[in-house]
Amino acid sequence: MKKNDIYKYLTLYRDLYGDNIYSNSRMIKNNSIDRTNELHDYLNSIKDCLECPLGKMRKNIVLGMGNPNADIVFVGEAPGKEEDLQGLPFVGRSGKLLDKMLASIKLSRKDVYILNVLKCRPPENRDPSKAEIGKCEPYLKKQLEIIKPKLIVALGRISAMTILRSKESLTNMRNKIFDYEGIDFLVTYHPAALLRNPNFKKYAWEDFKLIRDKYSHV
Repeated sequence: MKKNDIYKYLTLYRDLYGDNIYSNSRMIKNNSIDRTNELHDYLNSIKDCLECPLGKMRKNIVLGMGNPNADIVFVGEAPGKEEDLQGLPFVGRSGKLLDKMLASIKLSRKDVYILNVLKCRPPENRDPSKAEIGKCEPYLKKQLEIIKPKLIVALGRISAMTILRSKESLTNMRNKIFDYEGIDFLVTYHPAALLRNPNFKKYAWEDFKLIRDKYSHV
């Protein structure tokens, strides 16, 4: 790799993720810098989106964070209060729990990519409307197209229903591997649901063990 390429790569990562530069074996692949550049350029192109009323109400747009070359992508529903304040996904109580869940299978945010269906916070954290999903879903699809993960993990019913176009309950969607445009797709509980209902944690652990055993070392 040429010196100028290294400088450009590190500068790009600092712009995206601050001073926490990390290494990963996937990053040395020939297309890793191209993928990082492509994702950076795409996110930069949509960061000022005002396609729906949520754009005018937000403090910060929440586009996603993590490894652009990740094998595993976690998709939530929408930003909450803390996410809107910081411009990063899953940074409140739910985010702390998600970090613990990742650590339980020897993963961290530097190993995966985390994003939401919606990029802006709905008022009072209500469910996303069909119109809002319609505006934001193309952004989600483009991010997935660029990252090319081997597994998508939907965190919660709303994100699962949105991506799969299904009205099934979360209970019925769990314990199954779906296909989403050639990518394996798994549904599990949103960390916020686990905070409200700790009894669900044992089921979420089953899902995370599946992630660990089948996907975390691909």
